[in-house]
Amino acid sequence: MTTGARRLFDDLRSLRVAVIHPPGEDRSVLEEQLRRIGCPVRAIWPFPTQLPADADVIFFLVGPELRSAGNWCAADTAATLIALSDYENPTALKMLVDTQAHGVITKPYRSSGILSTLVLARASSGYQQRLQNKIGKLEEAIKARRHVEKAVRILMEAQRLSESEAYEHMRSRATGLRVTVGEIATMVIDAYEAIEKLGLGKAPKL
Repeated sequence: MTTGARRLFDDLRSLRVAVIHPPGEDRSVLEEQLRRIGCPVRAIWPFPTQLPADADVIFFLVGPELRSAGNWCAADTAATLIALSDYENPTALKMLVDTQAHGVITKPYRSSGILSTLVLARASSGYQQRLQNKIGKLEEAIKARRHVEKAVRILMEAQRLSESEAYEHMRSRATGLRVTVGEIATMVIDAYEAIEKLGLGKAPKL
């Protein structure tokens, strides 16, 4: 076994897996194969109203119980979601899409397809989480940029500075106070808004 494959299986063996499915032969097939892989498995039934918080991977049955459970979406958990489908009809497919599941297994469940589905679902889940993290950082950067731009406009108007002078003034203060330019921008905006609310005119020189 290669180093990459060994690392993959070691990762799978550390996963906490929850199987949300009624007792019976179908659930037994899933549990037995997951235990062969080496995953700690916990069976849950009846269908919980909330996503299990202590699971890395959640296999869940798509059916009337899911609809009754309310919100059940991959966006609401860091766990990998793998749907278990009894049948394919418009209602079931809509529920499946709404969950944004990372993988799906349809009946009859076979041990031969569980490992590949688990691996691909974990890869998809990890990729989506990385994308969400990047999007979150970009949104924060854009927000911070707009925040600084607002503070620059305030200083330009209140202190009669050029754009470059206003930014350099904030950057210099940030260096002196050992804080970020964004934090200085917040101070500028808060001070300006407080003075405006008090009816005291424009903010004094910093």
